[in-house]
Amino acid sequence: MKYQRSSALFAAAQKVIPGGVNSPVRAFKAVGGTPVFVENAKGAYLYDADGNKLIDYINSWGPMILGHAHEPVVNAVIEKAKKGTSFGMPTEIETEIAALAVAMVPNIDKIRFVNSGTEACMSAVRLARGFTGKEKIIKFAGCYHGHSDSFLIQAGSGAVTFGAPNSPGVTQGTAKDTLLATYNDLDNVEEVISANKNEIACIILEPVAGNMGCIPPAKGFLEGLRKLCDENNILLIFDEVMTGFRLAAGGAQELYGIKADIVTFGKVIGGGLPVGAFAAREEIMNHLAPIGPVYQAGTLSGNPLAMAAGLAMLKELNEKRDIYDSINKKTEYLHKGMEAALNSEGIKFTINRVGSMISVHFSDMPVTDFESAAAANNENFKRFFHGLLNEGVYIAPSAFETWFICDALSYEDLDVTIAACGKVAKNLI
Repeated sequence: MKYQRSSALFAAAQKVIPGGVNSPVRAFKAVGGTPVFVENAKGAYLYDADGNKLIDYINSWGPMILGHAHEPVVNAVIEKAKKGTSFGMPTEIETEIAALAVAMVPNIDKIRFVNSGTEACMSAVRLARGFTGKEKIIKFAGCYHGHSDSFLIQAGSGAVTFGAPNSPGVTQGTAKDTLLATYNDLDNVEEVISANKNEIACIILEPVAGNMGCIPPAKGFLEGLRKLCDENNILLIFDEVMTGFRLAAGGAQELYGIKADIVTFGKVIGGGLPVGAFAAREEIMNHLAPIGPVYQAGTLSGNPLAMAAGLAMLKELNEKRDIYDSINKKTEYLHKGMEAALNSEGIKFTINRVGSMISVHFSDMPVTDFESAAAANNENFKRFFHGLLNEGVYIAPSAFETWFICDALSYEDLDVTIAACGKVAKNLI
C-alpha cells in the first residue's frame, strides 16, 4: 500500500504538534514507519488519507462496539448539536444516561461524568483517599490508568520498595504514595499491603488488562484482591475504561461476579466522544462535592453531545444483549483462525482472549503480567504489524495494546484477516 499523503501530513504535523501526534502511541515509534492518517470510517473499516481501506481492530481503542459512524449514535449527536453544544449547566439527558448506567452496572448507586478515562481514574483515586483518610495506592505494573501523575510510576527494586517517576514532571513526593505490585500475583500484593499497614486507600487495576496486550485475571486473582481489600479496609477500584459495557452489559463486575467499590469508565459511555465517568455505592459517592468534601469539577462534564451519543449507545447495548454473544463468537473465530495460521508456519506465539478483547504475543510462554509480556519477541510483532497493514488490516501499533472487535465485522472480514495472518507468518521467525 502507498502512504504518500499520510507521510506528507505527518511531516506537516511534526512542525506544529510535538512528535506530530496528540497521543504518543499514534506515532508508530514502537513499530517504526509513518503513522496512518485517517480520513473517515464506517462500520468495521477505516479509510485513510491515501484512499486505502483498512479492516479496523482498534476501534478508537475500544468504544466502537457497534462499529464506526453507527447511525443511531450519529443521529443523536446531530440532533443534539442543533440545540447547542455546551452550556455549563445541568441538562435532563445527564440524569437519563446516569439512570441507565446505574441500572446496567452491578453494585453502583450513583455516577459522576467527567471528560476522559484519565480524569475518571484520577478522580476515583482522590475519592478513595478522601473516603478512607489514607494516602497510598497500589497499582499494577503494566496497567495503564491515564497520564495522571499518580499513575506514571515505574517499579522499584523490589516488591515493597517505592516506585520512581517514569516521566519528568512527576515528583518523588507523588511517587512515594504509589506502590507497584505484580499483576496476577496475590502473594506479591499481600506483601505490599503488609509493608504499608493502614496506609493504603485503594487498589486500582484493569480487571482484564489491556495495556500490556490482553491479559486475563488468573483464576482467583480478583476474588483474592476483594478479600484482601475487605480485610484491610482498602477500596477496590476497577478501571473499566476498556472493559466497561464491552465484556458484558455490566462490564467485568458482571462477567466475573466480583464487586468493586469504585468503577471507572471511558469513551464507550459517550459513544466514542470524549467522556469518562466514575461510579460507586451511595455511601462513597456522597463524599463528592457539592454534598461532600472531596472536590471534583469540569465545565464540559456531562456535555450534551457526549451524553446523547452515550445514551444511544447504551440503549442499544442494553436492549440487544445478544450483541455480546455475537462479538464474542467473532473473536473466538478470529482466535482459532489466527492460531491455525501461525501454527502452520511453526511460529512461537501465545494468543490471549477475553470476550471481544484479544492480542497476539510472540512468545511460547504464558503471558500473565508485564514481565512476561515484555519478554515476547517484539521484532516479530513489528513484522507482523506492518505485514498486516500491507494486507489492509489495521491492529494496534504496539505489542502492548489489546485489539478490540466490533460487531460490524463480518465473517468475511475475519477470513480476510486470518488469510493475511497466514501470509505474514511466512516472513516471521
